[in-house]
Amino acid sequence: MARMVDNGSAWRVFGPGGSGSVPPGDRGLAYGDSLFETMRAHRGEVPWWDAHWARLRHGSGRLGIALPPESEVHGQARGLLDGADAVLRLQLTRGSGGRGYAPVAGMEPTWILSRHPLPRPCAPAGISLRWCDTRLAVQPALAGLKHGNRLEQVLARAEWDRPDASDADADEGLMCSMAGDVVCATAANLFVLRDGHWSTPPVERCGVAGVTRQWLLDHYPIEQRELAPAEVETADAVVLTNAVRGILPVARLGERRWPLHPEVLGWQRDLARAHPAFASIASEMP
Repeated sequence: MARMVDNGSAWRVFGPGGSGSVPPGDRGLAYGDSLFETMRAHRGEVPWWDAHWARLRHGSGRLGIALPPESEVHGQARGLLDGADAVLRLQLTRGSGGRGYAPVAGMEPTWILSRHPLPRPCAPAGISLRWCDTRLAVQPALAGLKHGNRLEQVLARAEWDRPDASDADADEGLMCSMAGDVVCATAANLFVLRDGHWSTPPVERCGVAGVTRQWLLDHYPIEQRELAPAEVETADAVVLTNAVRGILPVARLGERRWPLHPEVLGWQRDLARAHPAFASIASEMP
């Protein structure tokens, strides 16, 4: 059931018949007909499991994908983690049901758990950003969901690996919608500080409703509004967030540089109290 690869990752597949492998006709494989959660584990537990499961449940309801029993998934996740500090990925597909776009009623879902090493810590001073040329399609039916079709992000992330790429040393890239407003980074939500007020782009038209994004919205006065690229470039502070890396201050975007903002340090310390996996990061802050 569990498989290992050379970098220390492991995964398990669950579905009809418990075969331990993804069937060739799985709709997640064929069409991206799936949802996924990427979680930070601490000592074999996922501190924000409830928030991730709530988002998965919400997404499965919107897409009409059946959910396996939470207790079974949670128990298998703990077994796979085996006490580790790691990244845990849970993917839920609609299952297998013949060729064609039309889903078959009553399909049993496939779900996949995988464990991966933690990413390298970012520099305490912050990360470097670039602009991506690839735009995000506006599709309210999928907006906010962490669905399995991530080709826009794949194309965007490949941009700075090209031989002629500028800012090839960037840590992340910012993406705009087809309408031109800034939505997010390839794998993170965006927050900007201007004139003493924090803002983050809404996710009703495109983008992902991140778990760490929601934690910040629940704990701080942050406005959800559309942001133009110029508003990001002239901001007083810029921050990215995701559930694996936490709160990432931005130090550079093109020619613009930012010092570490004291409010961002306060956010990071509060996050460390709410999620023990980030406590070690907070202890290294100035």
